[in-house]
Amino acid sequence: MSHYEDLTSELLMGMRLYGVNYQRIEVSAPFGLRFDNAPGRAQFHFVGRGSLLVRSASGNIFQLNSGDALLVPHGKPHSLISSEEALCESINKLESKPICDSVCAIAAPADACKDEHSVILFSACMAFELGGMQPLINTMPDVMLVSTLLSQYPEISPILAAMERESRTRQAGFAGILSRLADVVAALIVRGWVENGCGQSSGLVQAMRDPRLSQAIAAMHREPGENWTVERLAREAGCSRSVFAERFLNATNMTPLRYLTELRMRLAVQRIVNNGEAVEAVAYHLGYGSLAAFSRAFKRIVGQSPGALRAGRDSTQAVAS
Repeated sequence: MSHYEDLTSELLMGMRLYGVNYQRIEVSAPFGLRFDNAPGRAQFHFVGRGSLLVRSASGNIFQLNSGDALLVPHGKPHSLISSEEALCESINKLESKPICDSVCAIAAPADACKDEHSVILFSACMAFELGGMQPLINTMPDVMLVSTLLSQYPEISPILAAMERESRTRQAGFAGILSRLADVVAALIVRGWVENGCGQSSGLVQAMRDPRLSQAIAAMHREPGENWTVERLAREAGCSRSVFAERFLNATNMTPLRYLTELRMRLAVQRIVNNGEAVEAVAYHLGYGSLAAFSRAFKRIVGQSPGALRAGRDSTQAVAS
């Protein structure tokens, strides 16, 4: 397995969708649903019945038909519309009713469920993490369509067919089943993008494709707590210190040690927030000999101290319980 494949495998293993809010939406033409900017979150849409248009943040228009799905990975504003002339209303202003835990129903007009020509959607707004490869989210396109993957990954079609059936029939437990299938399809869309070379992305993707730089990057991801120096990383890459440093900077627009620090801080945030680990243990695991040095680096990269992040996590869990 190449180092590029090692890194993309790490990306997929580290992918995590959480804090998901699902919506079953039923509307009749003319309609326009506006999804406002949601930084740090991804938006997933599946069409269970009917057809519609998607207008992206850049103004591009995409057609979606029954059984189609898409992912908006950056949480950028976008609209689901019956036609290009349709007036839009924020989805947050429409009345919603809970179906089950984390799933609600939205219908406009009120009698839309009685209209066999209405459009049925299943949408999810989710926090989206890629582990140590988090910067790759910034290189993803505004809109990622599942239709571009069907010929290469035929196994997706039965999942979409099951989602289409569940969204229409509304049998017992349909909301929970739809939510789990939506998670799977969203993950498959990202996997397809990664396995197809991450589009025409540059930066980190360019470095991952470089046979020498990828060796150094893989080493940092494999052992982020090691006492890496530019010299040691250059040896991993099989080239001189000066050639390696220049090549890395040109590919990623940052120095190797800056990349290492940012990687460590991303992993630190996940260990503190997701795993609930003690700050001291995280600092030690990531190669810091003193808590003070770790805290300074953490605040410089993350914008707050690790203690404040841990305290915020604990208070949130206390309220939730």
